[in-house]
Parts: sequence; C-alpha cells; structure tokens
Amino acid sequence: MSPAILGLATAVPPHAVDQDAALELARSICCRNERHDRVASVLYRHSGINTRHSVLPPSEAYRYANAGAQRGVGAPNHGPTTAQRMAYYQEHALPLAARAAGDALARSGVEGREIAHVVTASCTGFTAPGVDSGLIERLGLRRTTQRIHVGFMGCHAAVNALRTARALALADAHGHVLACCVELCSLHYSFHWDNERMLGNALFADGAAAAVVSAMPRKNSGASPGADGQSRWRIAATGSFLFPDTSEAMTWNIGDHGFAMTISSELPRLIAQGVAPWLTGWLKQNGLAPGDVNSWAIHPGGPRIVEAVESAMAIPAAKTEVSREILAEFGNMSSATVLFILQRLTERRAAPPCVMLAFGPGLIAEAVLFR
Repeated sequence: MSPAILGLATAVPPHAVDQDAALELARSICCRNERHDRVASVLYRHSGINTRHSVLPPSEAYRYANAGAQRGVGAPNHGPTTAQRMAYYQEHALPLAARAAGDALARSGVEGREIAHVVTASCTGFTAPGVDSGLIERLGLRRTTQRIHVGFMGCHAAVNALRTARALALADAHGHVLACCVELCSLHYSFHWDNERMLGNALFADGAAAAVVSAMPRKNSGASPGADGQSRWRIAATGSFLFPDTSEAMTWNIGDHGFAMTISSELPRLIAQGVAPWLTGWLKQNGLAPGDVNSWAIHPGGPRIVEAVESAMAIPAAKTEVSREILAEFGNMSSATVLFILQRLTERRAAPPCVMLAFGPGLIAEAVLFR
C-alpha cells in the first residue's frame, strides 16, 4: 500500500507586506534612476502577488540600507553579510518550522513518540545542529528519531522530501515520517540593483510547511476526509527530469552578501518546450493520461511558469487556480510553496489523482502523483 499523508500544516512569520509596500521598499533601497523605477514597477506589479510574509520587518531592511548609505555617495550597498543573514536564519528557521510540524502532527493524530524519521528541506540557510535535530527537541520526539536533510535543492525540494519520506515509510513498517520544509527567502534580499536578482526581490517570501507520512494502516488514511477536513491522499509515485542544456536557466549560489538567485527570461519557454514529453510519458507509466489528472499542484515560480505548464499539458486554468491563489496570498516560498497548495487542495476535498510539479536549478522538474 502506498504511504499516505496523514496530516498537512503550514506556517508564515508575522510580518506581512503587501506588494505595493514591497515595491516602495525596492525603489527606496535598490533603484537608482528612472529606468530602475520602471523595471521594478513592471516586475512587482506583474508578479501575481498581493501579500508576502517575512521573519524580519521592513524596518530592518531600511536599517541596513541607511547603514550602507553612510559609507558615502555612490558606494555600493550590499546589505548584510552572509554570516549576518545566517545568524537570522539560525534564530528564525526552527521556530517557524516547529509551528508547521507541530500542527501537522496534531492534524494527523500521530503522537510525537510515534515519529521514527524526520526529513527536512531548506535552501535558504545552513546551521548545525540544524532544524532537523531542533524539531526533535521542540516537539518532544524520541531521541532515537533518525534524520535526513535535503539541502540547497531549491523550489522543488518538497518533492525530494516527500520522495524520501515515502521510501522511509515503506522501509519502516512500524514508524511514521515527519517531513518539513522551511524557507526564509527574504534573508537573501538584494540591496543593490541587479537585473536578475531584482526578480527574486519581487517574488520570494518566507514560509514553512510539514506533512506526516505513513504506510501503516490507519483510520482516515484513504482518500476520504479525516477529522480535520483534509483528504488523505497517498503518494503513489514520484518522478524527475533533468532538462538538457539548461544549466544556466536557473542558478542559486552562495555569495559574500547572501545567496544569489538568477532566473533566465527563457525559463517559461524552456519549460513549455520540454515538460510535456517527459510528464506525459511518466503519467503513462503510472496508467494515466494528462486528462485523467483531476487536480494539479504546480509550483508558481511566477505566473508565467504556471501558464507554461498549462499550455504544454493542455490544462484548463480552473485546475491550476489554487497555485495562483497561493502565489497571490503568500508569494514564492521556495520549497514550502507546493505544500501550501497541497494543503488547500486537500482542505477543499479536491479529487485525486493529483500531480504536484515543481522546478529548480538544473533545470530539473520534480513530480509527485497522489491518488
């Protein structure tokens, strides 16, 4: 029997910023001329985002911007060093992850002592001891709980985490698996004008999401809703595809002043051209045609990414509505985002089969089939 997701939960930090305020922040800190203002306006207003959340208030960004300005007119302002940004990550990542993971446990009906494995995913920070061991302490899990961390894989890492959780659940018939993604993308805000990094400034946000996965027979573990109203979907299969000749389409690198994301303007075209042959073939291997998929959880790296998949796979816009909703309400939270989408689909009792699809540096597509 395929492992089921027994409980899903999400969490966002307290500081909410609407996109108009985020644009004004970018104009104040990053823009240096009228052209910058125009480009920023287009990026922010066509992002599909209304609101985002951050572990730090906007005043903290202004503080670093003002400190940089004191170095002299024309001096480049790079904002906090990577070490300073990692200090923020160490302070804020675990509490946010613990909120999501604790709620996922509560919704699943699984007690902390029943968790045998913890799988964490994050590409926005590094610290050791990490979030994985921190969850054991915060949630009162057994000290024999085994840990795996999926690090620096980007927006599709939730799929890698679920793939790992599925394998662990199948291998360990007497334990449940807790999978948790936490991303603090706002810590890598670019404080100076850079055409490619400004897109990241316009899109990315902070959030955490967690799932309890198990192959053990359990009440409410089928497609019917559990006590919390969520449908219990099973992880039937996972797939992965490395697009050829696309290594520069999306990159994520560590610099002296944060992690730097670059996204090519060609990315939607590359996805539109390359995703259908692989995804159609993968679905066929699992006994499905694209039209058989009732629900889609497509990672909204931006509106054009969702549109590219819709076009390539002939998916009606109504089936990707939740992806756009999550983007509008929360922004791009990297790996956590698709679990936000999955949670909303299950809460609305959307019909399986469902395909979760996300993209990351490589260019790589990762998919999960839920039944």
